[in-house]
Formats: sequence, C-alpha cells, structure tokens
Amino acid sequence: MTDVDRLVELITQRVQERLTAPARLALVPRDRGACHDDSAPGEDCASCGVCVVRRPWSVRAMEGAGAMRVGAAPGVGQVPADLAKLIDHTLLKPEATRDEVVKLCDEARQHRFASVCVNTTWVPLCKAMLAGTDVMVCAVVGFPLGAMTPSAKAYEAREAMRQGAREIDMVINIGALKSRDYETVFEDICKVVKSAAPAGVKVILETSALDTEQKIIGCTLSKLAGAAFVKTSTGFGKGGATVEDVELMRRIVGPELGVKASGGVRTADDVLKMAQAGANRIGASASVAIVTEGKGSIAGSGPRDSLARGNPRGVTGATGASDAKAKPKAGSY
Repeated sequence: MTDVDRLVELITQRVQERLTAPARLALVPRDRGACHDDSAPGEDCASCGVCVVRRPWSVRAMEGAGAMRVGAAPGVGQVPADLAKLIDHTLLKPEATRDEVVKLCDEARQHRFASVCVNTTWVPLCKAMLAGTDVMVCAVVGFPLGAMTPSAKAYEAREAMRQGAREIDMVINIGALKSRDYETVFEDICKVVKSAAPAGVKVILETSALDTEQKIIGCTLSKLAGAAFVKTSTGFGKGGATVEDVELMRRIVGPELGVKASGGVRTADDVLKMAQAGANRIGASASVAIVTEGKGSIAGSGPRDSLARGNPRGVTGATGASDAKAKPKAGSY
C-alpha cells in the first residue's frame, strides 16, 4: 500500500465516522434565528454554514465587496437567491450547430448567467460573442468519459484557456477511481489544475457510477489537488444530480470549494432545492425555462427536454412521480 493509499484510507475512515456521528445540536442551524454575533469568529462560524439565512446582510456585503459565490451548508433552508447567477448555461451535445451556440450566448447575455459551458471547439466563438459581458466561457475537458491520459487532459485544458476559456470542467478518471488507483486520479486532477491556472477547475465525479465511499474519495482527492469545484454529472451517464449527492459533496469539501449540480435540473424548484442542499453552481440546458418560469426558449433543446417534468433516476424537484424510471438520453444537462 502506497502513502497515497494510506492517506486516502485514513481520510475516508474519518469522514465516514463524522458522517455517521450523531448531531451535536438538536436544533439545526437554519432554525436558530438571526445571528448577530459580529465577533471574529462568531459562535457558529466553524460549523453553521447558513449565513445566507441567518446573516443575509453579511452575504450581501460580501457580494458588494466582489465575492461571486458564497457557500451554503446542507439543509440551509429557504435562501434569497438570484437563480441566473448560479447557472452555467450548457450545450454539450455533439451535434450542436453554430446557430445553436450563438443562441446559447445570446440567452446567456440576456439573462446574465454565470457562464456558457461548451465543448472546446466552440470556445473561440463564445469568447467573441460574450466579449464585454460578465458571462464566462467554461470548457469541458476529457468529456464525457474521463478515460484519457492526464497529459492529454492537461493539453486540452491549456488549449481551451489559450482560446479564451475562463473555467474548466474536467471528468475524473472514473475507472481509476473505481480501481482504487488514487495516484492516477490525483495526478490527473493536478495536471489539469496546473494547466488551467489561474482559472478554476470543476471536477465531474459522475456520481451515478460511484458508491458513497468512491464519492467521498473523489471529493477528497479533488480538494487536495486544488480544484475549485466538485460537480455531480456529465449529463451523459446513467443519472443526474440528486439532493443527497449534493449534500454529501458539500459536507466533504466544506466551504472552501464550490459544488455544482448538473444533470436533470429543469425547473426553478429544482435549482432552489439543489442550492438549499449546498450547490452554488447549476449546470442546465433548460436555463432560460428555469429563469422565465418555463416561458422562454431552450438553447440546448432536444429529446431530453421532454423529460423536463419527469424525475429521471431520483432527481429531486420533478413533479411526475409516474416518470421516476424514465432514463434521460445523453448530450444535455
């Protein structure tokens, strides 16, 4: 057993012990009322994680000072959220056309989404289309399988950055993770993080393919390797984001990293539930419908969009219980 294996085993054991430990407080943080403790740190600063509910004035002050995202703990409750600022407007289907990408950028500019998330071939076009706006260009790397060499992913990330990307979403080496080859997983993420600097890297775990222990290890290695976010899904796998996975990921990475929920997030209610679970970025192709209460167009529309009101593989927030076993088609968030 290597040093990395021993470290991962120790971290996993301790994380699982904490996850199964009984709660120390009967009253959850969000129900403790407003927090007016202005000492540094305050009484709950090490464990509360619900400033968006208990100290919204402080969160707004941080936003005014330049903060783009604020973390929230699992079960944060109802939060005052600007949905558009959470959303990566996404179009990743391989048959996407230039006109569809132009429409994606137009919608992102109009609704002021956080970013557009596209395959690397579209990065130069998106950069040109979004010049002069606050909308970032996010490129996927090693997508959607993650089964490339670390050097290949690093080159793809470096090239995307050179062409104008400001964020990178990489797919973890799923096979290496499931094979307990943690050195390869760690090297894979480290190389992309280094190549993408100073841009942030989101590590896609493909949670539907992992068990709980593998999700914990994937989050832990991502954090140790310097990732900026962990992300649930590619949209091409067997399932998408669930509240349970988002809560778990937030508990593992803490407030230092972002959590992105992607796959099956179709409505404003879905977004709110993911945000309450701890997500501070959402990947969606149904972004316009989300922010316009279903009245807008969807740049990434396709066969999967007919599932907008279904509930594929337990994605929370959908309304049709009879559609719970519907299987989403690949190619769209």
